Amino acid sequence: MAPEAPAPAAAERVVVDECRGVLFVYSDGAVERKAGPGFATPVRDDGTVEWKDATFDAARGLGVRLYRPRERAAGGERRGLPVFFYWHGGGFCIGLRTWPNCQNYCLRLAAELGAVVVAPDYRLAPEHRLPAAFEDAEAALLWLASQAGPGGDPWVSEAADFGRVFVSGDSAGGTIAHHLAVRFGSAAGRAELEPARVVGYVQLMPFFGGVERTPSEAECPDDAFLNRPLNDRYWRLSLPAGATADHPFSNPFGPGSPDLAAAEFVPTLVVVGGRDLLRDRAVDYAARLRAMGKPVEALEFEGQQHGFFTIDPWSTASGDLMRAVKRFVDTDGGLRLG
Repeated sequence: MAPEAPAPAAAERVVVDECRGVLFVYSDGAVERKAGPGFATPVRDDGTVEWKDATFDAARGLGVRLYRPRERAAGGERRGLPVFFYWHGGGFCIGLRTWPNCQNYCLRLAAELGAVVVAPDYRLAPEHRLPAAFEDAEAALLWLASQAGPGGDPWVSEAADFGRVFVSGDSAGGTIAHHLAVRFGSAAGRAELEPARVVGYVQLMPFFGGVERTPSEAECPDDAFLNRPLNDRYWRLSLPAGATADHPFSNPFGPGSPDLAAAEFVPTLVVVGGRDLLRDRAVDYAARLRAMGKPVEALEFEGQQHGFFTIDPWSTASGDLMRAVKRFVDTDGGLRLG
């Protein structure tokens, strides 16, 4: 009797997608995440800002890190501070509010803007594809509105001016800011947020995409902080399965995207990096909205790459950006349109 043939060897489990040494997707569909970023950044906390963590969605285990300046004067007066949201980047696939680069930027925002800074987490892809991040961002904004009532956290309610809320985010966080501007821009949307009122948006190098390459995408060097392969990988992992980069979640002017002409926008500052792969999309986004009569302005930083302000929050360019954001906040979204 002939011996039985050996059973075929199990398919080897290999990594099929990897993002910055933090996210690993395996051939069997398993996902592994590292707890921290793939680069070492010390937290520079000089004590001028205090912070704490809170939960805004217990069912989904989503938290928010809150920052506020310590007492302004000996009397301890610290009321009526603007509220400044900051959603981190990471292509909707990586990043956390607790990462040092996010912490450093928020510490500087709170200190220099004199604001209550709100940095929420959101569910990440590929385990939670879009629109999960947008849904979580909506929940975080509504959570803030709920803090203005009698049951709100005194840590927030006693310091914040809920009538002066600014929504900001970098990269994927900038795309979240766009989504929130459209979602809550109508009269009905504004009513949902009462008594909170968003008076301005700051999109820091927003993460938009499209099937057709722009010149800044086509010419982006492979060693850029955000390069074409990583950019494409983020969209492949975060968009609904089978969707292209022209999906409305990615391309606000794609063939299936809603017409923004009827959307109501409050003042919006779009920050652009001259050496950023996403430069052309951000410039085009601001120009198209402005042509529709929306109060939108693009501010370009020549020679700067994607995420320069979180890579080095203390660089000269980062200081220039911080001053521009402070002017925007101090004037309740005042723009130099002309």
